Amino acid sequence: MELIDVLRALSARMMPNLALIQTEEATKNALVLPFLNALGYNVFDPTEVVPEFTADIGTKKGEKVDYAIVQNGKPIMLIECKHVGGDLSLNHAGQLLRYFHVTEARIGVLTNGLVYRFYTDLEKPNRMDERAFLEVDLADLDESAVSELKKLSKGTFNLDQMLAAATDLKYLRAFKVYIAEQFAAPSDEFVRLMAKQAYDGSLTAKMRDQMGPLVRRALQQFLSERVAARLQSAIESEVSGEERAVQVVVPTATVEAENAARMSETTEEEREGFMIVRALLRPVVDVSRVVMRDVQSYCGILLDDNNRKPLVRLHFNGARKFVTVFDVEAGERVDISSLDDLYGLEERLRAAAARYAT
Repeated sequence: MELIDVLRALSARMMPNLALIQTEEATKNALVLPFLNALGYNVFDPTEVVPEFTADIGTKKGEKVDYAIVQNGKPIMLIECKHVGGDLSLNHAGQLLRYFHVTEARIGVLTNGLVYRFYTDLEKPNRMDERAFLEVDLADLDESAVSELKKLSKGTFNLDQMLAAATDLKYLRAFKVYIAEQFAAPSDEFVRLMAKQAYDGSLTAKMRDQMGPLVRRALQQFLSERVAARLQSAIESEVSGEERAVQVVVPTATVEAENAARMSETTEEEREGFMIVRALLRPVVDVSRVVMRDVQSYCGILLDDNNRKPLVRLHFNGARKFVTVFDVEAGERVDISSLDDLYGLEERLRAAAARYAT
C-alpha cells in the first residue's frame, strides 16, 4: 500500500476520535507511533526507535527528547511531541533545539500528532532552522508533501539526498504559505506590487481600498481558470478514443422526457462548475467517479454515474443561479452569485460524497 493511502487510513480512523485523546502519552500512542510505523520504522525495536532519548547537555543532566530514530547506532532523527492540537511554535520546543545542537541527528521533527514539521540546519551548522522545510498534516494530506516524506522512510532514507532537497522544499513551502495568505487577504505590500502592473498614478489610501478586493478577485479567478483548464485537459485525456464521461442522459423512460433531455445543452458555465466540483472532491474521491448528467432543468453531478448517489445539482439556466447540495438526504438549495461561490461549499460537497462511502 502506498504511503499516502496508509496515512489517509490513519487519518480516517483517528479524526473522529480526537476528543478521546486527552494526554501527550495518548497522542504518542494513537498518532505518533502509527505515523512512524507508516514510515517503516519498527516502533517496538529499541535499537531503531528509542523512546525518551537521553543525553546530558551542559548543566542539564538527563534531559529527554520523546523519540530518536536510530541508524547504525546513531540518531538520525529527533522527535518532540506535544498534546494533540498543541502549539508547535519553536518557543515550546526547547529539548528538540538543544538536542539537535549536541547530537549527530540532522533531522528534527516537532509534532502534535496531527501536524508534523521537519527541520534541519540549512542556515547554521548544528543549529536547527527556525523554518521547517517540510510539513505534513494528517487532517489535510498533501500528495506532494507525502511524496517528499517518503525520502525519510526507513526503506529509502538517504540523508544527503534529503538535505539536498530540503533547501528547495523550505523556500517553496515559505512561498506557498505567503501566496495562500495573499489569496485570503492581500497585504498592503502585495496590493502595491500588483497595482503597479495596472495603475500609473499614486496609490492613495482610497485607491488601495479599491484595489485590494480587485487583487483578491483576480487571484481567485486566476486559480479557478487554471483549475478548469487542467481538469478539462484531464477529462479529454481520460476519454480519448472513448465516449465522453460528460454526457446527456435521459432521466426517464418516457418519450417526452427523452426528447426534452436531447434538447438540453451543456453550457460552458455548467462545464466549469462541474470541473470545480471535481477539483474540490479530488482529495476524498477518485475524480473519474464524479460524472455529470445534464438534463433540461438542471445539470446533475453524481458519484459513480448513479442516480441514487447525487452530489450536487447546478441550476444555472434561470434568472437566479442556485445549487442543490446533497449532504442531506433530500438535498438543500444554496443560492450563489458566481461560480467562485462553489469553493465555499467544499466541506458540504465532501460530506455529500462521504454519505456514499459505505
